[in-house]
Amino acid sequence: MFPRLSLPLMTLLVAFFTPAMALAHSDMGGTGFSAGFSHPVLGLDHLLAMLSVGMLSAQMGGRALLSVPLTFVVVMLVGGVMGMMGIPLFSIELGISLSVLVLGVAIAFGRRLPTVLVMVGVSFFAVFHGYAHGQEMPSIAQPVLYALGFAAGTGVIHLVGVFMVQLFKQLKQGRALVRYCGAGIAGVGIYLLSGL
Repeated sequence: MFPRLSLPLMTLLVAFFTPAMALAHSDMGGTGFSAGFSHPVLGLDHLLAMLSVGMLSAQMGGRALLSVPLTFVVVMLVGGVMGMMGIPLFSIELGISLSVLVLGVAIAFGRRLPTVLVMVGVSFFAVFHGYAHGQEMPSIAQPVLYALGFAAGTGVIHLVGVFMVQLFKQLKQGRALVRYCGAGIAGVGIYLLSGL
C-alpha cells in the first residue's frame, strides 16, 4: 500500500510547495499567498491540529483519507471568511486548543470511528482555525491569495500527517507508534489548555 501511495503524496507535496515558492517574492510585504501559507505552518497549535487531521484520516483509511481533510479545509475557509468579516465567534483560542487535545486523543484511541462523526468533529474545529486565520489577516493583505495560502498550507500539513502514518505502518510497531504520537499531541493540547 505504501509504495503506491508514496509517489502521489510526494507529487501533491511538490504541487503545494511550488506555488508558495513561486509567489514568495510577489506578496508586496508578505500579505498574500506566502503569508497565508506560513500562518498554519508556523503556529504550533495550528500545526498539530492540521497534522492530526491528516494522521487521523490515514489511520481511518478508506474514504476518510480524502473526505476528512477536505472537509476541514472547506469549513476552515468558511471560518476564515467569518474572521475577515468580523462575525463574532466565542472562545477562539479555547476551540483551537481543544482541537489539538481531541484530535490527539482520537489518534491515541486508535479505533475506527464513523467517518461522518469525524467529519462533523473536524468541521467544528475547522471553524475556529479558519476564524483565527481570517481575523489575523493583515488589513492590507490580498484576501483571495491569503486564503489560498492558508488553505494550501493546511493541505500540505494534512499530507504530511497522512505520509507519516503510511510510513509508520511499514514498521513492525507502526500502529502503536501512531497512537503514541496521538498521545503526545493530546499532551500538548492539555498544555495549551492549561495556558488559557
